[in-house]
Amino acid sequence: MNDDKTARSAADPHKARPGPAPDAPQQDMASPDLDPATAGAEEDEEALLPEIVEEATDAVAEGPLAHGHAAIENAVRLAPTSPGVYRMLNATSDVLYVGKAKNVRKRLSSYARVNAPQPARILRMIAATASVEIISTSTETEALLLEANLIKQLRPRFNVQLRDDKSFPYILITGDHWAPQILKHRGAQSRAGRYFGPFASAGAVNRTITALQRAFLIRSCTDGFFESRTRPCLLYQIRRCAGPCTGEIDFGGYTELVREATDFLSGRSDLVKKQLAREMEKASHELEFETAALYRDRLAALAAIQSQQGINPRTVKEADVFAIHQEGGYSCVEVFFFRTGQNWGNRAYFPRAEKSFTPEEVLSSFLAQFYDDKPPPRLILLSHDIEERGLLADALSVKAGLKVEVSVPQRGEKKELVAHALVNAREALGRRLADTATQARLLEALATTLGLPQTPKRIEVYDNSHIQGTNAVGAMIVAAADGFVKSQYRKFNIKSEGLTPGDDYAMMREVLQRRFKRLLAPPADDNAGTAEDAVPQWPDLVIIDGGRGQLNAAREILGGLGLAQISLLAVAKGPDRDAGRETLFMPEREAIKLEPRDPVLYFIQRLRDEAHRFVIGSHRKLRKKDIREAGLQEIPGIGPSRKRALLHHFGTLKEIERASIADLGKVPGLSAESARRIFEFFHTQTG
Repeated sequence: MNDDKTARSAADPHKARPGPAPDAPQQDMASPDLDPATAGAEEDEEALLPEIVEEATDAVAEGPLAHGHAAIENAVRLAPTSPGVYRMLNATSDVLYVGKAKNVRKRLSSYARVNAPQPARILRMIAATASVEIISTSTETEALLLEANLIKQLRPRFNVQLRDDKSFPYILITGDHWAPQILKHRGAQSRAGRYFGPFASAGAVNRTITALQRAFLIRSCTDGFFESRTRPCLLYQIRRCAGPCTGEIDFGGYTELVREATDFLSGRSDLVKKQLAREMEKASHELEFETAALYRDRLAALAAIQSQQGINPRTVKEADVFAIHQEGGYSCVEVFFFRTGQNWGNRAYFPRAEKSFTPEEVLSSFLAQFYDDKPPPRLILLSHDIEERGLLADALSVKAGLKVEVSVPQRGEKKELVAHALVNAREALGRRLADTATQARLLEALATTLGLPQTPKRIEVYDNSHIQGTNAVGAMIVAAADGFVKSQYRKFNIKSEGLTPGDDYAMMREVLQRRFKRLLAPPADDNAGTAEDAVPQWPDLVIIDGGRGQLNAAREILGGLGLAQISLLAVAKGPDRDAGRETLFMPEREAIKLEPRDPVLYFIQRLRDEAHRFVIGSHRKLRKKDIREAGLQEIPGIGPSRKRALLHHFGTLKEIERASIADLGKVPGLSAESARRIFEFFHTQTG
């Protein structure tokens, strides 16, 4: 974010090779290495680095550094002296770096000075620069916001990059129905109602909603399910819903419950608890013990919510707390969310940043990107002061339409909150480093056990799923030095015509051909092809689910593509699919049987199980889509009349899918055999 500090630029260049040599360096999720998806031909740059540095020192007007300086000098002559954002591009128009400046010409001039001392990473960036694009802005504040947006969108390899930037979940109490519903919500807040959040995780939201249902008895069912009810559902029976669908509570009573829930989520929890306590005492004095017990349970549910939240501030009603810790070349930013005086969770981030970046530099860039698509609170507390703290506050105030304060507290409760976040950041980074070390040892042991030429830096595992050939889908998962790289998982919808149903060999052949042909001949246009095919890194080891037959098929495919040097491993399930009795197959070697408690075998099982989990999930999504499109008629023996009965009883197809055999058996006109058939249709294990 701080463009005056060009030190926040590049990470060390580590890039997948353009060919299938077995020693390709791979992406490390927690490391500050470059994002391989955006890296260029950096091996050449690394080899040229001593020469580049020498050229800079001697002011030699030759070589890539001189060309970079010339390109920047051309941009300086046309650059405005006003605020703006600039993008440095390489010869293939890939964005290398996005920066902002109060005076763009002055900022670019600092890069163009040949004799000026620059860090090696800056020299690499300059040497790779072929052109510069400039966008003028009205103010420096606007430039800061645009810079953050472009960094997240373009992911330039010489910027600090925020990763794992998923949207945060909220609690929504709807406002478009006479009986409001409580539910978890992500994405655009377009539906009418009250939104409360953000929460740090979906688990925190789910736990809170469950407790709120016990405390305030607000319905969580869909409107369609609500309208179809003729008798209260199970949630009413277990006292997690007041039953407005069948008139168990009147409009006024339910509205009061919704008001209490809204007050609690809005920070008036003490008022709500005192009111419930008074109602409980009143019912007890009037000998209405069942009613008193209901209020007691509601109070217990509210206490459970607050006990799960851990630390709750006394004087801070609304704030986000950021603390950064660095160790071993890694950075961890811990974020705590406080709303309405309650702790709504925390999350650890591991931004990609070069090892020499200071905590202030990483935090500065992180904050601008973090709030690019999120509404900021009125108060932001930081563990480290950043150079452009005032500018960030102004930019976020403009974005939010209210005054936002960015502070580094020195005493009091706010200081305690930051210290608590810093402890969590230190612990989270410690766990990440420990996991990385463990993963490294497992990879080394795997290489030794399998006799691989070197320790694999990138492993790809393939599996496919179908039911009698329908909804066939293949999947690839990726494991690297610090665990699963989920951002690079890919699914492959099987497209081959005339495919024999259940032909696993043909499915694997299509998946591998599509994957590796893409690597051998990447499209000139980065946007060409489909997202499911586009992963530029080469694997050191390919693992497939199956035995010698699948191994030979995969070997034939890779050999036909000229990739015979890629290590292959097939994992065959043990008798009766028992874990720990797997057989491992490799080309031109005897089958390998490891001891059931061998850590390497457990590691291989984890890889295979993760691939199976991912492909099964992808298959079920396709299958559910077909079911929604085809309707219940796809189930043998379910005609229009039974379909109407099911929908009338459950409301939606989703609720039918969730129902147990016993619940299905309660549908009028549905036999026990039909209930079993419907249940098995939705819960058949795919393979």
